[in-house]
Amino acid sequence: MTEQELRAVTGTIFNIQHYCIHDGPGIRTNVFVKGCPLRCLWCANPESQAAYPQLMFQADKCVGCESCVRACPHKAAVLGEDGRVHTDRSKCEGCGECVSVCKLKGREIMGRRVTVGEVFDEVQEDVLFYGSDGGVTITGGEALAHPRFSAALLQLCRMHGIRTAVETCGFVKWEIMKDVLQYCDLVLYDEKHMDSAEHRRCTGQGNELILENLQRINDELSCDIWVRVPTIPGYNDSIENITAVGKFVSEKITRCTEVHLLPFHKLGESKAEQLEWESNGFSSEVPSAEHMEARREIIRSFGLICK
Repeated sequence: MTEQELRAVTGTIFNIQHYCIHDGPGIRTNVFVKGCPLRCLWCANPESQAAYPQLMFQADKCVGCESCVRACPHKAAVLGEDGRVHTDRSKCEGCGECVSVCKLKGREIMGRRVTVGEVFDEVQEDVLFYGSDGGVTITGGEALAHPRFSAALLQLCRMHGIRTAVETCGFVKWEIMKDVLQYCDLVLYDEKHMDSAEHRRCTGQGNELILENLQRINDELSCDIWVRVPTIPGYNDSIENITAVGKFVSEKITRCTEVHLLPFHKLGESKAEQLEWESNGFSSEVPSAEHMEARREIIRSFGLICK
């Protein structure tokens, strides 16, 4: 594809973050693609799961003025008995009419359709900060939820000498994954649980495809690999599971240069409230620094670098 053709490809994103330092080496610009095939109980970005724009509603800002009720063309905004407006999510189409009339800015549409060119123009503003290590990381949600968009953005970055990384949960058909990852320098590969039944309980899907894809990246592609494990107390932080991660990576993912254990945090809870989700029953605690370091030592015992 020509540069003009690449710039015209569209996809849905929900954020672009600048000056990031945790999603690849150096200083990076993170592009968050909207949509994910997994439903992790602990999801830190629940607004990323659906592949289309969604309404985020901060109920504590609602004063019951009913401006949104009158503005909504789909009758999705309804005044409740508590004096605040609630959303009938089966009717809401994310049109944004209610956002424009909310005086206290308690409403926001999360997600927007963009062209690769629009995103790349914003990325280019950060080029002076990248140095020799930094660059662009496509994440999400799931970076491969809009594969044509992600592949086109990666290609455009490569044309202009910008280093690239992709974060993926791995639950994607190999043909799609291969087509996108051939244009990236580094893949950040999430592994939630080594036991498939537990993986399904925690995410809604088994892990067979995920582990198979990780091994195929190692064997068939040339990008570097970082394996990342979101570490959730009571779900996947057992000595047995962390040991299984270390064993699998050390024996089969020989091109993995780093393993990252990412401690659970509760930042996703307020976002789930803004989506007006009912509780899924998930409960965990933020692990201590000592707990995380003990788990990292297990990974290091296999001769791996772990952070």
